[in-house]
This record gives sequence, C-alpha cells and structure tokens, in this order.
Amino acid sequence: MDLTRNFIKAKQPCADGFRWFLRHCQEGSNYQDLLDALVNAGRVNDACWLLDKFGPTNETLTLNHVSATAIVFAGRLEVRGNIDVDSVVRVGQRLHSGGSISVGEALVSGDDIVCAGHIRSHGSVVSGGRLRAGWGVETGRELSVRADLQVAWDVRCGGHLRLGGQAWVGRDVAVQGSIDCEGSLVAGGCLSAAGSIRAREGISAGAEVECGMHLEAGWGIRAGGAIQARGAIRAGESLSTFETIQAGAGYGVFAGLNVQVEVWESSARVCARSRPEALMSGWWAGVRDV
Repeated sequence: MDLTRNFIKAKQPCADGFRWFLRHCQEGSNYQDLLDALVNAGRVNDACWLLDKFGPTNETLTLNHVSATAIVFAGRLEVRGNIDVDSVVRVGQRLHSGGSISVGEALVSGDDIVCAGHIRSHGSVVSGGRLRAGWGVETGRELSVRADLQVAWDVRCGGHLRLGGQAWVGRDVAVQGSIDCEGSLVAGGCLSAAGSIRAREGISAGAEVECGMHLEAGWGIRAGGAIQARGAIRAGESLSTFETIQAGAGYGVFAGLNVQVEVWESSARVCARSRPEALMSGWWAGVRDV
C-alpha cells in the first residue's frame, strides 16, 4: 500500500506528525516502510496512530528473535524465540512467539497472541483475538482479551481484566482492578480482585475466591476455599465451597437468581462449612461432601 500526501492528510493527522511526513516522505511511502521509519525516528505513537487509521495487512514477518526499542508491524509477526522490547509491540494481525515476551509499555495485537513461554508487560496487554501462554502472564496495567484466555501458570494483572470469552488459568489469578468475563472463569488456584468479579457464565477456583466489591456469576460459583466479597455475592445457580461464604457488611448472599424457585433444591444449592449469615435466596444444603 502506497501512502501519498493527500491520503495521509485525509486522515487528519496531528500538525507535527504531518510536517514530519512532508519532510521525510515528500513522494509518499509504502505503508510498512513508513511504519518502520516512524519507529526508527522515535515516533512510535505516530506509527500506532497510522496503524489505527489504515488497519492490518496480510504480510507475514518471520524472525528468529526480537530485541528492539519498539516494533510496529501491520501484518502477522512470527518469532521463533524471545521478544524483548523496551516500549511497544504493536501488531496488526496475529502474534506468535516460540519463547517469552517482555515489553516495557504495551503489547497490542489485532488478532491472537500465542506465546510458548511467559508474557510480561510493565504496561497493558491487549489481544484482538485469543491469548494463550505456555507459562504465566504479568501486566502492570490492563489485560484485555477479545476471545478466550488460556494460561498454564498464574495471571497477575495491575489493572482491570476484561475477557470476551472463556478463561482457563492453571494457577492463581490476582487482579488489582475488576474482572469482567463474558464466558466462564476457571482458576486452578486462588481467584482475587481488588474490585468486582463478574462472569456471564460460571466461576470455578481450586482455592479461595475473594474480591473487593461484588461477586457475580450467571451460572454457579464453586471454590475449594472460602468465598468472600466486600459487596454482594450473586449466583444464577448454585454456590459451593468446603469453607465459608461471606458477603460484605450490609450485603446479601444470593443463589438461584436465574432459575425457578421450584428447582432450587437441585439447581440452586448452597454448600459451605456453615450457613452464610446473609443468605437471601437459594437452597441451604449444608456441608459440601465432594
């Protein structure tokens, strides 16, 4: 794709960025060549703006490894080894790494992110498709995945966790913001958030579930440890733990919100070591045996 002066101007670039383009690309430029030139000139934000405006391409770039200040590529990026970038990794299509990924500011892809090792970003991670990591995921800020999330080890997120599909995490999920999941949320260990936790389908954790505000699932909530919230606890179907269920002061515990009262005994069971003090709905079934 060739980008001419009038083509760029029609997208209403900032004055400084357009002046740079006129000085360095008077005769126009190939799309990816312009992205590379902007990155090499330290104008990474301008390169990201350009990708936002003109979108992805079908090109594929295959490398053995990446070690750079920044990289902005409009197509698919395939890296056999590690990716180590000081600031931004921005890819228009799918990103695949056969090793680990480490970025200083942001990791953003227009499609899937697939990483055989560990993903670490001091800023945000945004996947336009699925995100799959063979080890763990750590972010300093937001983690946003448009489709499914599959992580073998821990997920540690310094901001909000937003998921457009299902989530399977082998160990702990620890989030400094809120969790919003459009599918089911499954953690092999503890599940915790400083804000609310919401899943449109079910929530399952091998250990404790704890959040700083409301806990809500459209289906059931099941945990190996205590279920605790500083706000309300709401489950569309059953609530089950070997330990205790405790809502915040002045809030209630609700099970069976999405099923008829007549089927509460089978579909809205509440199992815990002791009856929750603020149980407002659901069928109290006593101590969980399995």
